[in-house]
Amino acid sequence: MTARPPSPSPSGPAGDSTEQRPGTTAAEPAARPGRSRAKASGTAPRRAAAPRTPGAPRTPGAPRQAVAPPAPGAAEDGRGRPSASSPRAVRPAPLDPADRQRLLDGTHHDPHALLGARPLPEGGVLFRALRPYAHAVAVVAGGGPEAGTGTGLHSEGDGLFAGVLPLGAVPEDYRLLVSYGDPGAPEVLEQHDPYRFLPALGEFDLHLIHEGRHERLWEALGAQPMTHGGVAGTRFTVWAPNARGVRVTGDFTCWNGTGYPMRSLGGSGVWELFVPGVGEGALYKFDIAGPDGAHSLRADPMARRTECPPATASIVTSSGYRWGDEEWMRRRAGRRVHQAPFSVYEVHPASWRPGLGYRQLAEQLPAYVKELGFTHVELMPVAEHPFGGSWGYQVTSYYAPTARLGTPDDFRYLVDALHREGIGVIVDWVPAHFPKDAWALARFDGTPLYEPADPRRAEHPDWGTLTFDYGRTEVRNFLVANAVYWCEEFHIDGLRVDAVASMLYLDYSREGGAWVPNQYGGRENLDAVAFLQEMNATVYRRCPGVVTIAEESTAWDGVTRPTHVTGPNGLGGLGFGLKWNMGWMHDSLGYMAREPVHRKYHHHEMTFSMVYAYSENYVLPISHDEVVHGKGPLVNKMPGDWWQRRAGHRAYLGFMWAHPGKQLLFMGQEFAQGAEWSEAHGPEWWLLDDTYAAAGDHRGVRDLVRDLNHAYTAEPALWERDTDPSGFSWIDGDAAEDNVFAFLRLAADGSPLLCVSNFSPVVRRDYRLGVPSEPTGWQEVLNTDGARYGGSGVGNPDPLKPEASPWHGRRVSIQATLPPLATVWLRPV
Repeated sequence: MTARPPSPSPSGPAGDSTEQRPGTTAAEPAARPGRSRAKASGTAPRRAAAPRTPGAPRTPGAPRQAVAPPAPGAAEDGRGRPSASSPRAVRPAPLDPADRQRLLDGTHHDPHALLGARPLPEGGVLFRALRPYAHAVAVVAGGGPEAGTGTGLHSEGDGLFAGVLPLGAVPEDYRLLVSYGDPGAPEVLEQHDPYRFLPALGEFDLHLIHEGRHERLWEALGAQPMTHGGVAGTRFTVWAPNARGVRVTGDFTCWNGTGYPMRSLGGSGVWELFVPGVGEGALYKFDIAGPDGAHSLRADPMARRTECPPATASIVTSSGYRWGDEEWMRRRAGRRVHQAPFSVYEVHPASWRPGLGYRQLAEQLPAYVKELGFTHVELMPVAEHPFGGSWGYQVTSYYAPTARLGTPDDFRYLVDALHREGIGVIVDWVPAHFPKDAWALARFDGTPLYEPADPRRAEHPDWGTLTFDYGRTEVRNFLVANAVYWCEEFHIDGLRVDAVASMLYLDYSREGGAWVPNQYGGRENLDAVAFLQEMNATVYRRCPGVVTIAEESTAWDGVTRPTHVTGPNGLGGLGFGLKWNMGWMHDSLGYMAREPVHRKYHHHEMTFSMVYAYSENYVLPISHDEVVHGKGPLVNKMPGDWWQRRAGHRAYLGFMWAHPGKQLLFMGQEFAQGAEWSEAHGPEWWLLDDTYAAAGDHRGVRDLVRDLNHAYTAEPALWERDTDPSGFSWIDGDAAEDNVFAFLRLAADGSPLLCVSNFSPVVRRDYRLGVPSEPTGWQEVLNTDGARYGGSGVGNPDPLKPEASPWHGRRVSIQATLPPLATVWLRPV
């Protein structure tokens, strides 16, 4: 019995260990050759094959009658089909030893020049096939003979078969009969020859790839199911410019890629092979021979679907999803995000409700977010990543939603469900760095390719990862096209770009002497600047209504300035739509963490943000980063007993929602959970259960968040002039002794909303505030101390009438009751 050939596994840290596929024995391949792909190949089985003989690779093709192909020299008629009436010999055609060795080693740049069929000057047609572990190969020309017959080729050893047939021209449609197993009772597969097809990638695609301008790169590279030359199969393409050779391997070859070497498409650095019969669902990787001849098995950088980690193979896929969000997409295209309500619920999809996949999330998440009144969800990175503990911030497959939660179409279903409930979807995107896993992007073709060659630029000291080489056109294209891909293929409404500061500065987290200045001697990464500008310009041009958001923590000038407008630093703006206001977050949380008696000495920490509030277009983020690694949840950042901590939590959210800028709140903080977030168990939903004694306390905070969002959406003063200084006016920003802050927000028509925060634990009655003279009264819109939220119920139930008493530089004033540790919103009656 023939032993099964050794099969490199697609799984594991490097993807190169031997693996027994589930449900098989060591002597039997995972599936019968040709069976699972017969439908995709378009070639129906002639009749049932003989019992499976161990040892045959799982090669695409239709099983034929279980008889051996004819020996070399079998008779054939004038159409190249076997015939008993006109015997002709099949001449041998030995291969040049050097070419033979390169072909078998997987280091030949043009296997199509050696394999397939071609006419010879001296007459006849040379056929050559590489079929490891086969014991016979025959050629079927034209319409094909009766089942089980063909013109046999000579075996040259090592899986090579060749012969010169006495034909006048290469048949337009020939096939191979490949015999595996016991020669006495073989299993014969009828296959289209991959090496009879012209390249399935056009010259224009190659030109755009070489120029770094292919904005739909995912349609040119990767695994693309298609019909080519009238035959169904999959086109495999990969960019590996420094490789000596590339082969495609997968479950359809029993993970032995010897038989499928790919051709180099000139100076583009792209390798290509169309494999007939391989269809959707096939597992694959690329076997890459580096410049030194060493082989590595690599997942496809452009894979649009992957195995579920820890397995690492790529999966051939195509989408048949039919969207139902046409109305959302139409409205989104006409929306100006800076002049619209924008409050974001940040979610880690795998732990929001542990155990739910994309489709199960679609049944629960949209309804929950809609009830709470958030306008958007932000999903922490959904691109495939090997280590769950990275929360998605160390990506290996940039074009594939993580298989942990379902298929790419399942993810489309979730986005569609959110859109149909009127909720936008923002996705965290991580172009700053990638992990070093040997089966992924690191030294992809045996050389630094996606990363810079200089380790002083390649190594990311904080995370043990590699940075991208933004100066290389193909790498920049890979990332720019990826941003477009998520927006166009998955209808994503926004990209929150992670760790922008680490991209912008060459000395980021590096000591002196450990970094290389730019050509002008500066610390700015000019290649990264150019990349971010190109990415933003491309996304905004191609995807109307999409917003890009920078997580940028420094004072870099012009993060949200248009790319064509030059700033004081001599550079154009980065072109983002919004920027996280990390300064506001740090300052305000620092203030809130202090005991009220000490807050008067740190009053400026709450007012300083207004000095620079309009220098960029800001998002105010209380994100996952603020509630992990010992920082504690938001409610536990507040001093005092349980009542005071909840009151401070509510008052802070009321202040935050009224402050200029958009809002973002991480899951679990909407109901004041008391534990740090962990990706292992997610939010503590049991805190809201009626069986828990303090459930009412947590439901009160959640109810406040709901009312904040609904009041915010209903008040144009809070968002119409969000990026315009005329939309804000201090009433009193200097009441440090009282721990009070009072300001106005103004709508486009001048309609005001008055926000007053009292961050002291005492009630301040008859607190005088200067107000605009036009309104005849002021009515509470929202009071975070409301009894239904768990507060003391102190407030202003009746309208407050202005008095002709000048105060705070205004002609009239009101006297209000300020609840303890609370924020109150009032609007004109």
